[in-house]
Amino acid sequence: MQDISTIILTFNEEKHIERCITNAQRFCSQVYLVDSYSTDNTVELAKRLGAKVYQNKWENNYAKQLNWGLENIPIATEWVFRLDADEYLTDDLIEEINEKLPVIGKGVSGVVFERKMYFLDTLMTKGMLQMNMLRLFRYRHGFCEERWMDEHIVLTQGKSIQFDGFFVDHNLNSLGWWVQKHNGYSIREAIDLLNLEYNFIIPKSAAAQQYEMSADALSKRGKKKKYANMPLFWRSFFYFVYRYIFKFGFTQGKEGFLWHFLQGWWYRTLVDAKVYEVKKACGNDTEKMKRYIFQNYQIKV
Repeated sequence: MQDISTIILTFNEEKHIERCITNAQRFCSQVYLVDSYSTDNTVELAKRLGAKVYQNKWENNYAKQLNWGLENIPIATEWVFRLDADEYLTDDLIEEINEKLPVIGKGVSGVVFERKMYFLDTLMTKGMLQMNMLRLFRYRHGFCEERWMDEHIVLTQGKSIQFDGFFVDHNLNSLGWWVQKHNGYSIREAIDLLNLEYNFIIPKSAAAQQYEMSADALSKRGKKKKYANMPLFWRSFFYFVYRYIFKFGFTQGKEGFLWHFLQGWWYRTLVDAKVYEVKKACGNDTEKMKRYIFQNYQIKV
């Protein structure tokens, strides 16, 4: 086992947690759960498998929950791996980590991996934009950036490298669950897009404020602004066409159509609808936007 602690955030993940923990135990020495007071068998299953469980109240913010774990879990390993309960690493990636990590130079503080998605038990290989994510980092050399969606691990020192293998997001819940989940995601994504336009969310920590001015943050923000500057509603349609037609998403049959339609068009149209809703109700008044979002979606920004 490598000198790695894996942190998994959980709430009612009994369907996935055994698969996730047993997979992580193939490359790390300790597995920790930061659990949001699950009401199913998640905690019992995790403890039975040898994971250590810490519980903290969920405050509707993934970054805050992960950073709480980094600050409060007694991590004693050199490295930390951040893994979702419905994710697991492929055999090739586990072998690569076990082979390469012991010989990584001290100047490297993070490792980036590609994430691939399963949808309706089908690995989506066509129509996808490559998703590279920094998930492995030296302890105390990284934190989770404060964003409402698409939070990333940010290095505070050192550089990152990318491994060849990939890990997968393979959720076993129903399509109805997926739709409900993305309905919840859509207001968070809408807040992110509104903040790009109005800049009304101020990073709370000094580290987050420093990161906001870094080249990495400016690059990511610039890419998202290109999408945000496209016409409302039309941008989701163009994005679907690009993925489904020009990136050959149509070659994966019914699963491919449903994935690119629901995730590439329906979800992003729903995000745009909530951006439109907030703007229609509040105009350009950012304080009014904050109140509206809290009153209608119970999210404090």
